[in-house]
Amino acid sequence: MRIVIVEDNEALANAIAYRLRDRGHAADVLLDGQEAEAFLAREGADLVVLDINLPGRSGFEILRAMRERQDGAPVILLTARSETSDRVAGLDMGADDYLVKPFEMDELEARIRALSRRKSLDYGAVERIGGLEFDRNMREVSAEGVALDVPRRELAVLECLLDRRGRIVSKAQLTDHVYGVGADVDDTAVEPHVSRLRKRLAPHGIAIKTARGLGYMLEVQA
Repeated sequence: MRIVIVEDNEALANAIAYRLRDRGHAADVLLDGQEAEAFLAREGADLVVLDINLPGRSGFEILRAMRERQDGAPVILLTARSETSDRVAGLDMGADDYLVKPFEMDELEARIRALSRRKSLDYGAVERIGGLEFDRNMREVSAEGVALDVPRRELAVLECLLDRRGRIVSKAQLTDHVYGVGADVDDTAVEPHVSRLRKRLAPHGIAIKTARGLGYMLEVQA
């Protein structure tokens, strides 16, 4: 998943991002509420980890703006405050879960998995394309019931191309999805992942087409 972390404690935000990237997710870190609101309106997310106390704009304001524009991405609120009224206010505004700092990373991961499963039930956990099935919940690609050995960064490339099927996806978009926005990597870093994934998919009737100077597009062969 592409997970956006909105937290003004840079050390905590980066620790969360590191843990999630290690689990195969793309993680974007934003430290300012106003920048985060603009980013989410423009880019969207599969899930948002959102602190309440932020500079520029509060987590409550960001959450309210998301729901007003019909953005249904799951939101986990983070706060140092433990008052019941804050929890109730956040849940009433449309938050899906709530964690009070300090918390264990294992618990955050478990809550993300739970929300991911819920989202998958809404949209279909298993996606079929060509001769393959992609289980977003298990992060597993299979052919005729047999799992294929696909590294996590290639899975992230496949997920990004699937989400934008029929459209050209730029190298910059793929890089953001695989490594997270702001990661210190060049756009060319995704090229070997695309190349290897292309070879894996070809025997199953799926092609990754290159639009020179523009990006890539996923196609199912006739």
